[in-house]
Formats: sequence, structure tokens, C-alpha cells
Amino acid sequence: MRISARADYAVRAALQLAATRDEEPVKAEAIADAQDIPHKFLEGILNDMRRGGLVLSRRGGNGGYRLARPAEAISIADVIRAVDGPLVSVRGVRPPDLAYTGPAQSLLPLWIALRSNVREILEGVSLADVASAHLPPDVCALTDTPGAWANP
Repeated sequence: MRISARADYAVRAALQLAATRDEEPVKAEAIADAQDIPHKFLEGILNDMRRGGLVLSRRGGNGGYRLARPAEAISIADVIRAVDGPLVSVRGVRPPDLAYTGPAQSLLPLWIALRSNVREILEGVSLADVASAHLPPDVCALTDTPGAWANP
């Protein structure tokens, strides 16, 4: 699975907003500077997140962005979907819409299993979990498996 720069930036921007304790909006420039994200690229990402119902924006001198819901109610999957669409696709197609024949026929359940596991992890971790550095135990356990940090 590949996490796009757009998805990575979106999650980092959302985490920056989650870490903001006051209710005042945060300017895009401040988010971009704090997370080392190109400002113009971030503006497009924030607009997608606004359209996806994850952030609210306010214009003007005191304007900026803030989360639309509590950080506990926004999963990492929500953020990725808002900017990149489905979590898992094959050639841009969602697995249930695929069909294979012959020896490739068992690829479909493999892609479905992959999607199920990705969903389980990304939907089970909220912005609050990551911002507070308290990942769910099942996610932490996966990082402790042999070879988890190695690149084969």
C-alpha cells in the first residue's frame, strides 16, 4: 500500500489542528510552517477536508481552520478518504467491482482481505490517539512483530 504525499500532508495538518487546544481557527500558513508542508498544496488539501466535513474555515483577519468535530470522532481513515478517496483500490477500481478468472480468481478475496485490514487499522485510530501518542494496543502490537520495521 502506498500513502500519497497528499494523504500524509492531510493527516499531519489534521493532527496539527487536533493539537490546538483553543477554539480559535489556525491559519493555513501556521499549519504549513509547523508541518513543513508547501502552503499552496496545503490550501487545496484543506479545501478537500472542508468539503469532506472534517474542517471548518473562517475568512478574515481572525480566520483559519479548525476541526469540524472532536479529534476523537475523526479517524485517520476519514482524513485519507477526504483527500484521496477509497483506502484501497486496484488500478483505481474498488475491489468489489473487480473480476478475475482462472488462476487469478483468488486475487479478489486477497484484495478484499487487504482492504479489510487497512480499514480496521485506519478506522480504529483517531486523530486524538495519534496527537496524544496513545495508539490502540492492537496497532502497537503490530509494530512489535518481527520484521515490522524492516524493508524487505
